[in-house]
Amino acid sequence: MLSAFLALVAGLVLLVWSADRFVDGASGAARYFGMPPLLIGMVVVGFGTSAPEMVVSALAAVQGNPGIALGNAYGSNIINIALILGVTAVISPIIVHSAVLKKELPILAAVTVIAAWQLFDGTLSRLDAIFLLLIFLALMIWTIWLSLKNKNDALAGEMAQELQSKPQNIRHSLIWLVAGLLLLIISSRLLVWGAIEIAKSVGVSDLIIGLTIVAVGTSLPELASSIIAARKSEHDIALGNILGSNLFNTLAVVGIAGVIYPMPVENSVLYRDVLVMALLTVSLFVLGYEFKKPAQINRYEGTLLLIAYCAYTTFLLMTAF
Repeated sequence: MLSAFLALVAGLVLLVWSADRFVDGASGAARYFGMPPLLIGMVVVGFGTSAPEMVVSALAAVQGNPGIALGNAYGSNIINIALILGVTAVISPIIVHSAVLKKELPILAAVTVIAAWQLFDGTLSRLDAIFLLLIFLALMIWTIWLSLKNKNDALAGEMAQELQSKPQNIRHSLIWLVAGLLLLIISSRLLVWGAIEIAKSVGVSDLIIGLTIVAVGTSLPELASSIIAARKSEHDIALGNILGSNLFNTLAVVGIAGVIYPMPVENSVLYRDVLVMALLTVSLFVLGYEFKKPAQINRYEGTLLLIAYCAYTTFLLMTAF
């Protein structure tokens, strides 16, 4: 038990650190080769901050642990909206003014509905997973094309300022890119092994461990980047991290895990976890489109999101044993 706990803690710490190094290296390399700031923010940083979820869920699927694979993805979505967006809004109310972000909100709601529909038969088949990946690819192409047409997008300006504050030569960027990726894999193996052993020791399902400890750990990069962005009043980066991560988790993370290991899905995943994820997504849609100027998620609403996360986690723990 002690070794499993130490592996879990070490895996979490190393996972967060390596993800940050990976994002810095990838961003520096992309900037060196002339990628526009908006694409770096949407593609490179978006993929990088979601890399922990992707690697952990993929490894869990390889090892035949669907509970951790799905719990990590859906739990991270719940944490992103209720915990991370809540904390970010309490620190600094989030103003919603990017045209790209406003288009992503209804897309996220639609993708959540598709995810729920796929789980109604109690399985996530390989065909379901491939369908999710195809949607993800189509959305990426469409979003990139749309964003490049809008030369004055707020996210592009904020990302350009962020990149200028982190000068880095190509050699260092490539070193951190490779080292960060390798450490991501190593730390993910530690994390998954520790989580499985702890679940066995305390008698809870790996799904609960995936929804709580693992999901919190893999979401820490989004928490850090969103808080930093909020303190700098870079509202679109803060909200964009959440929207992009949730789309990535629902489509790419679940899709990759499902392709590797088509899995049975517990009823509780659909009627508890996906339902909570859907309700939070709708609430995010409502908060982002408030009928006031400027549209914003204020501190009061951020507090409500935090209360919702505490209530969900409490319910999980009360029913886990």
